[in-house]
Amino acid sequence: MASTSTATHAPMSSRWQQFYQLTKPRVVQLIVFCAVIGMALAIPGLPSGAQWGVIVAATAGIWLVAGAAAAFNCLVEEKIDAKMKRTAWRATAKGQLSHAQTLSFSVALCAVGSAILWFYVNPLTMWLTFATFVGYAVIYTVILKPLTPQNIVIGGASGAMPPVLGWAALRGEVGPEAMLLCLIIFLWTPPHFWALALYRTEDYRKAGLPMLPVTHGADYTKLQIVLYTWILLAATLLPFLTGMSGWFYLIAAVVLGLAFCAHAIKLWRHYSDEFARKTFWFSIWYLSLLFAALLIDHYLPA
Repeated sequence: MASTSTATHAPMSSRWQQFYQLTKPRVVQLIVFCAVIGMALAIPGLPSGAQWGVIVAATAGIWLVAGAAAAFNCLVEEKIDAKMKRTAWRATAKGQLSHAQTLSFSVALCAVGSAILWFYVNPLTMWLTFATFVGYAVIYTVILKPLTPQNIVIGGASGAMPPVLGWAALRGEVGPEAMLLCLIIFLWTPPHFWALALYRTEDYRKAGLPMLPVTHGADYTKLQIVLYTWILLAATLLPFLTGMSGWFYLIAAVVLGLAFCAHAIKLWRHYSDEFARKTFWFSIWYLSLLFAALLIDHYLPA
């Protein structure tokens, strides 16, 4: 544990870097990207000048609240993070930031982000974003994660909300199209995180977390990944079948979905930690490209 004096007298640039890393920037970037796609799909054609203002404000507000949730997660899990190679470098795990500093940072981000959403977007988006904060930082992190191996499945509901937040920001309501996008991310979350959990099983076991590979074994987890990827592929066809998107998206969804399924099957039949890691990173590219295809399709001529 780093001493208080060491933390207090750290260079300002280093201190800001520590706070910035608490927001889990790579995770938040994907969250914000999916929210922005939700905003774009919520309106026909290109945004007007006023709508661009709402998009900028909503992006900033969602980014700040998501970062606040990540920082709160680091605070709650500092002892767990210290036991895991993947997270032992975090400032909270190393004792470089105090509880008061981390909590104040999280509260400040959440307050500023919520204020932006309330005054410059709409109250519905603010409340939905705050509910997502509570779902991830409290319900998932504090209750579900240490309690059940289905933590990722149940807690995935909060992580699947970004397109709904984006849709609500531009429409002022939650439509069925937004919930369809939410369903896709909800089904993507388990195979994404379980691929990570497979090659980090010992870390999770050491930390005392009941992740699926720890409680049910690697074979069962690999089978679940296969099943979820096929269900996910079916779900990604729904935007086309409901008329929400066109042929460009359909082709992209099928190609990307089959590639994800192929990764899952290879992981199941010929497991290695290296390929589990590759599957995890592919899953991130999969979701990014899938939503990018939705965006491109949205602006293609009918």
